[in-house]
This record gives sequence, structure tokens and C-alpha cells, in this order.
Amino acid sequence: MASQFQLNPPLLRVRDLNVHYGPNHVVHDVGFTLDRGQSLALIGESGSGKSTIARAVLRLLPGQGEAAGRVEFRGQDILSLPERRFRPLRGRAIGFVPQDPGNALNPVRTIGVQAEEAAALLDEADARVRKALILETFAQVGLDNPQRVYDSYPHQLSGGMLQRVLIGLAVLPRPALLVADEPTSALDVTIQKRILDLLSRLRAELDISLLLITHDLAIAAERTDALLVLKGGVVQEAGPTPAVFAAPSSAYARKLHADVPALNPDRYASLRDPGFRRLTQAAPKIEVSGVTKTFAVDGQSLTAVDDVSFAVPAGTTHALVGESGSGKTTTIRLLLGLDQPDAGGITVAGAPLSGRGPDTLREAWRHLQLVYQNPFTSLDPTWKVEQLIREPLDRFRIGTPKERTARVREVLASVGLADHLLSRRPAALSGGQRQRVAIARALVLKPDVIVLDEPTSALDVSVQADIVQVLLELQASLGLTYVFVSHDLALVRQLAHSVSVMHRGRIVEHGPVAQIFDHPREPYTRSLLDAIPRGIAARETASHRIRELTA
Repeated sequence: MASQFQLNPPLLRVRDLNVHYGPNHVVHDVGFTLDRGQSLALIGESGSGKSTIARAVLRLLPGQGEAAGRVEFRGQDILSLPERRFRPLRGRAIGFVPQDPGNALNPVRTIGVQAEEAAALLDEADARVRKALILETFAQVGLDNPQRVYDSYPHQLSGGMLQRVLIGLAVLPRPALLVADEPTSALDVTIQKRILDLLSRLRAELDISLLLITHDLAIAAERTDALLVLKGGVVQEAGPTPAVFAAPSSAYARKLHADVPALNPDRYASLRDPGFRRLTQAAPKIEVSGVTKTFAVDGQSLTAVDDVSFAVPAGTTHALVGESGSGKTTTIRLLLGLDQPDAGGITVAGAPLSGRGPDTLREAWRHLQLVYQNPFTSLDPTWKVEQLIREPLDRFRIGTPKERTARVREVLASVGLADHLLSRRPAALSGGQRQRVAIARALVLKPDVIVLDEPTSALDVSVQADIVQVLLELQASLGLTYVFVSHDLALVRQLAHSVSVMHRGRIVEHGPVAQIFDHPREPYTRSLLDAIPRGIAARETASHRIRELTA
């Protein structure tokens, strides 16, 4: 048995891996194995060490990062190799798909020029053959018109296309191991499904092993053979995916399971259900009627929003869902008065919003607030929390200085934050704390309506669950009306009462959440719902789909 183990070592074996950044010990005695053609997910929240482990395997630790232990690739300890001996492995034998294609690709160079750099890793001297291999790989990863992609700059391609480019560049040299760091975290649910299908298909076709870094347990359960659950750089649980998913033994893994929206659609039912009664009983707080908006793009007219109508009863949550380019953002800008519609009208609390001047719009904004998508960029980094929350009160000259201070402390407490955070700047807060501050800032003027623009998309799943809890508790206690923009349909089912599905500027389906999710009429709606990761329950479906693609 021992000799067989030596003759057939796993493709990747990590033993007693420790990583330090200066005095900070961030990864503790981590170990796992990955066989040829198999897939393993590293799961955990931000700061769990999952990306650090991946970068240790790639020997791409930044700054003062130092790795100790053993990382054996094809039986050879690659941590002990000199850089000149490891460099030929990186890219050729071990490929890497980074998280953000916007940062990974050079914006001032064409895709083709950057692809040629990856093609330099091939043992092919003929430039024409190298280009043909690039175009063939682009086609293999599902990019229509590979030549156009080759000639394009990154800004001329969508996020999903850019992620396919990165995957194509990574698999071009036909590596044995592909390390993918959150490859779908910034993508629409349908694009996410296509990228995950692509990775699964490439595994099957090219016999590539996959090391997947993700915070989404549902994706990991649906797409990988084994799981390694991390917290604070320490392994909490490890084993075959079905076993870990079906019966997690650690408290942390059980919490991750509970926090995944797709796996627990009725988690907040007791908080959300009173809103369903308001769908039929309450008067509309928001009415959008026949709204149309066009823009001039490269000399041509583009209809971004086309005859859109919906109503939101007071005290309920209405979701706008759809892929990028569906018209969600333009609709929200019209609702906030940041753009004016070409046709149709919008009323909030019975008062027309369209056609108002700056002064009357300013008054409307007291009752209509926005929580932005990214708490890491929406808060002024030079201001303290107290200033950030208090500023709207100062601008509208509401109350005395003493009353403003009291109001700031009141809303801070309402979002579950303590007074000692008032003196901190955003950099000293976690992502979840920052978004709670953003919600407190939106609440401070006592608005009737809050627009939530992807308010949890930049947050880990457990932090997201905390924010959803806060939002629903505030709605229940204050009677707030929410308009919720999201590409995460599983989260929409947890949070919203009604939903409008947008596609190419039009609403293609509209109604109560349960009706749309359980009995969708439109093929487009069904395609969105089919793309939701559902964990173990979807493994056979995903496997069957990949077998069809590779047949």
C-alpha cells in the first residue's frame, strides 16, 4: 500500500502549511490533497486564509508574506525550489484565474497583445500557429467571434466575456492544475452559471484539476468533489463534498450553511410575512407608470428603459432583477430623480417626482434615500463615522446640535453598532460594519423609502445574512418601503415581497415573489431561476449538463 502511494502521489499535496505576514500568523498548519482531474473548494469568509493559501501554492504571496511547510506538486516540494526553477511551472503547469478581470487585464493593451504573452509559454515558435491556438482557445471557452475579442480592449467587453478571456489565457498552455480565486463573485447569476459550466467542462475535456476559492457554500457543494472550510486561517472541517454538506460537524460550517440564501429561502419568513398582507391592504408608496428613457450612444438612440410600470405598497420590499444591461440601474436613477424620463411618470407618497427642479428634488430626497452597492467606496475615507451619519442632518439643518448628536446615536444603535465606533474612520471598520454605517446614514433623515442598490454584493455570505436581518427588522419596526436591486435571486426570495424581472429595458414578468419563483411564465425568468446554485440537490443536474456539453 505504501509503495502504491509513492508511485501514484496526488497531483497536489499541501502539508503543514503556515503563512506569516511579518509578525501576523495568518494560515495555521493547513493540509489537503487534490488528485488529477478532481476539484477541491477552499471556503470561508474574508480573512479566512483561502486566497492566501492559493497564492502560497502559486508562490505569489505579496510583500512580507512567507510560507513554510510543504506544497508538493507532482511529488516535488515547490516551496523549496529556487524561483528560476519554479517560474516555468507557473502558467504552464499551474494556471491561475484571478477574481477581478478589471484589475487583472491591462486596460491600454488589446486582449490579443496580452494573450500573446500567455502564448509565449507554449513550445511553439511560429507566431501564426500561436495566434491560431489563441483563437481556438477563445472559441473553446465560449467566446463568439474570437477575432473580435482578440482585437478588442478590455473596456469593450462585458464582465462575463472578460472572465472567459482570463480562463482562456489560463488554460491555453494546458496546465495540470487550475487555481480559480472567486471567479464568479462579480457576475450575474446566469453568467456565473456559464462560467461554472465552462470550468466543469474544461476539467472533463482536459483532465485539469481545479482548486476553487469561494465564499459560497452552494457553489462549492454543486461543483466540487471535496471541501476545506477555513476560519481565521485554521481548518474547521474537511472531507468529501456530500458528507461535509449533508452533515457539517463544526459550528462554523453549520453557520455557513445556514447563511446561504439559496439553501434557506424561508429563513426570514417571520420578519417578512407581515409585508405580504400589506401587498393587498396598503396604498402604493411608489408608482412608476409607463416610464421610458433613451440615451444617445455613438450617434445612435439606445432605449435603456422601455415603458416600465410597477407599484410598491407602503411597508413592503419590491425587487428589480435582471442581468447587467437590463435597465435596473437606469430605472433606479429615474426613481431617485438623478435622470428625467422621456415619457411616463413617477410618484412617491402621492407626489410627482418627474419634472421637479433641484430645490423640490432636494426636499423629496429627505424621504427617499439610497444605500450604495459597495461600502468600501461609498463612504468618505477621511471622515469619522459620526460625521458620515450626521452630514445629512447638517445639510438639511434638522434639529439642534444636541438633537443631531442624539439622532446619530439612535440610528447607530438601530443598525446594531456601538457608540465607540463613532470616532473611527471607514478603514478601521469591517465590510459589514461599513454597510451598517451606510444604512444608518440613509435612516438618519427618517425617510419613507430606501433604495437598496446591491447592498450586500460586496460582502461575505455571513455578513450578508446579518445585513438582511437588520434591514428586515428596521422595516418591521419603522414601516419602511424598500426598492431592492439585485442579481442574486436567492437573496431576493428571502427579502422581497414582490419582484419585477427586467430584460433589455422592459419588464417581462411581475408579481408576488412566490408566484414568480414557483410558477415563472417567461423563458427568461426561468433561465434566471435555473442559474441559482442549489448545492447538493443540483449536483446531478450540473453533472448531466456537463456530460451533454462534452459528448
